[in-house]
Amino acid sequence: MAARIRSVRTGDNAPMRIRAGEAAEAAALTELALRSKGHWEYDADFLAACREELTMRPAEVAARRTLVADEDGRILGFTTVDGEPPRGALGMMFVEPDAIGRGVGRSLFTHTMDEARRLGFTHLTIDSDPNAEPFYRSMGAVRIGATPSGSVPGRELPLLEFALV
Repeated sequence: MAARIRSVRTGDNAPMRIRAGEAAEAAALTELALRSKGHWEYDADFLAACREELTMRPAEVAARRTLVADEDGRILGFTTVDGEPPRGALGMMFVEPDAIGRGVGRSLFTHTMDEARRLGFTHLTIDSDPNAEPFYRSMGAVRIGATPSGSVPGRELPLLEFALV
């Protein structure tokens, strides 16, 4: 995604920018995703089961339209937009645990939805972690069902949808 760089301020008024992700950041994004998932106090076995699904590969960073929020060169969070317009998915959205509650997620989500809209998407689905569902709903997503976990057999995740029109 040829994303526009957006400068915003977080809840503590620190400058943050949102920009396109870079292939060289794939490993750092993977580790951030695992730390963010771990924020919800999942055990080590659960996180190990999720590792493959949460792994970003260099070639995927551009292909999945990755956006990164950073502050002074430190990555605070990222999103991916998967699929082709008009309907796609918010494939991943993760924020560093110490940045949760500072407005990073809200800014990143808003910018990602703006970029998806600009690219011609009209709806994005979200396979949400149960702990993140309240955040997505507060942003305007609606629950439309449940979907099987890609990591843990027998586990279902909330399936949400966000309308961009």
